[in-house]
Amino acid sequence: MNKKNEDLVIYRKTLVIFGVSSFVGSSLAEFFKKDYKVIGTYNKNPVSIPGVLTIPCDVLVKEEVQLVLFAFKPEISLYCAGISSIQDCSKYDDRAEALNTSGLFNVAEYCHRYKSQICYISSSFVFGGENRSYIEMDIPDPNTIYGKTQAAAEFYIQKTSLNYVIFRTSKLYGRGINSMKPTFFENLQRKLKLNQPSNVDSFLQTGFMDVAFLGMVMKICFDKGVQNRLLQVTTSDTMNHYEFAKTYCEVFGESADLISKAKWALPVMQGSGTGSTLRYKLDLANIEGFLNIEMPTIKESLEFTYKRLNGDESSKGKSSKGEGVQFI
Repeated sequence: MNKKNEDLVIYRKTLVIFGVSSFVGSSLAEFFKKDYKVIGTYNKNPVSIPGVLTIPCDVLVKEEVQLVLFAFKPEISLYCAGISSIQDCSKYDDRAEALNTSGLFNVAEYCHRYKSQICYISSSFVFGGENRSYIEMDIPDPNTIYGKTQAAAEFYIQKTSLNYVIFRTSKLYGRGINSMKPTFFENLQRKLKLNQPSNVDSFLQTGFMDVAFLGMVMKICFDKGVQNRLLQVTTSDTMNHYEFAKTYCEVFGESADLISKAKWALPVMQGSGTGSTLRYKLDLANIEGFLNIEMPTIKESLEFTYKRLNGDESSKGKSSKGEGVQFI
């Protein structure tokens, strides 16, 4: 290689995604592969993502986790393994405890040894669903097994890791890689395209954000070298699933007459009252002030999704004003 070609070589950091077969893991692998050397691990669900090296690894086996981190020595290790369904966590609580916490402990331990930043994606379900706006400093009070495992993971990382970043998010949506486990968003799209009715929950209130927005925020943090912070990432407003489905129909030009209200069963832990409505609203003042960005509304997120899924390249950019970033 001559000197001219050497000048064109750009060093790309290595990012390992534990749990690349998951919806969030595969989506972030697609997002980051343009700027990072991405390695993805899977356990029982082999996946193939162009531009991403995928390898088997059981996060519950320390030796396998150590081998991955030793072999690739990533600057960043992203933990996306585990069970993210509230219902499945309640049904398989031991498995959820193992994957959502014990597996993370293994990864965090070897991240420290090989000087890799541990990045964890948590959710608003670490809280109890009260009618308030939660800030980063609020003490978690989960009322689901899923939230309990995530709160434990957050606590462990903050107390033991010397280089971490935690992204606590609202409901993330998009298209996954595993056709056997379609997301809520994919099921909604499929039913509307088939002209089938959908009974959608109207009692749980949360933010709904295109997973690509999370990727954008994470990239800003990685580029800035953010360390040892917990940041809440969500849309600026909240809706229930029914309202989200109605807004989806408005943006995507589908028939809202197929959407009807329902109340989905939410397995809360004993002694937790559900009341009539559960609200998981995350305060955005910290992240918007710290990163000088403006997060979108749910409708703006859906408008971005519509352009992104229909191949409109212009929707992938970010308009800027000064140093601030507005995602729509």
